Amino acid sequence: MINLVRKNLASSYIVKSHVSFSTPLHFSSSSSSSSSERQQLLKTNPKVFDLLLHRHHFTPELASRVASALAHLKTPEKADSILSFFKDIGFTNTQLEKIVKYKPRFLSASLEASIKPKIRVFQDLGFSSDDISIIISSNPAILHLSVNNNIIPTLSLLKGLLGSDYDLARLLRLSSWFVTTNLEQTMVPNFDFLKSFDIPTERLLLILHCYPRFFLLKPDILKRSVEKVEEMGIDRRSKVFIYAVRSIASLSNEAWELKLQGFRDLGFSENEILAMFVKAPSAFSVSMVKIKKVKEVLLGTGKFSKSSIVNNPMSFACSIEKRLEPRIRILEIMERRKLITKWPGLGEVCTLTDDKFFHKFISPYMDEVSDVCTFR
Repeated sequence: MINLVRKNLASSYIVKSHVSFSTPLHFSSSSSSSSSERQQLLKTNPKVFDLLLHRHHFTPELASRVASALAHLKTPEKADSILSFFKDIGFTNTQLEKIVKYKPRFLSASLEASIKPKIRVFQDLGFSSDDISIIISSNPAILHLSVNNNIIPTLSLLKGLLGSDYDLARLLRLSSWFVTTNLEQTMVPNFDFLKSFDIPTERLLLILHCYPRFFLLKPDILKRSVEKVEEMGIDRRSKVFIYAVRSIASLSNEAWELKLQGFRDLGFSENEILAMFVKAPSAFSVSMVKIKKVKEVLLGTGKFSKSSIVNNPMSFACSIEKRLEPRIRILEIMERRKLITKWPGLGEVCTLTDDKFFHKFISPYMDEVSDVCTFR
């Protein structure tokens, strides 16, 4: 099992009451004077509408929707205090509108008993105001969780795995839905399973930050993906093993077969497809439309063969408009002006950064191509 350090944070936060949130009401903002709309408007809380529109500058549409959902709220001051609290700790209007739109009745919750304790958990972990506002607004459901039963155990588990508050905040900024997921049923068994293959923890954590949803797969799907990768002959000790598993797991059996057929239709043999997958599993996540276009662009130069593509499958992941075409264009110009007699290999064309590509291949001839060069 993962050796997780679960800190007992719960002693500082005791939730004294549970606030129930019902599903928000929806109604049309059309100016039509139908009977149903007039009845809807009669249910709107005018004080809440005025508060949201003029004091907190919500859009008229959202203000109407929320005022309708809070038609029976007798103390609009409660909504005002909640919104003011969030603004004071750094939430923008756009973020608040997103939270309130998710569940308008959030504004009828208890600020002291329900909302502040949840925010305080993140603050006490050292999260910045920016961290908190991004995490909460991207997943407002966090505000409807129990502090002691959900938020603290989940954050403690993740911190024990990641090792620091900084890395925890970094992960949640990218993937805030980790907080609202049952990690004991997905991430923990998946992490343990992959660790049993002696995959370094550092590599697993890198995958966690790059592809967080991968660890939330159902464990049986992950195990079947591992079996399929092993059947393809990829060694567990290989650095690409975990990436191959992720690529397989991200596709259904049907989608995987369609991907393979797509490569066959482009003229690649079974051995070539396997060779490309072993070299760059992530390239198989690229759409077949783009893969076909990349192949056409590269072969169209007359400088690269199909075998060079097989040896450099990451070329499929390169941006055609921002990387491949600009570099091909400048190389063609340099060749026409007899500045070069041989093109760089496809690997260098695809993988070098703009700065490295410029200094290695263009900078020596800058005076001759300054009129057309965009690599600055």
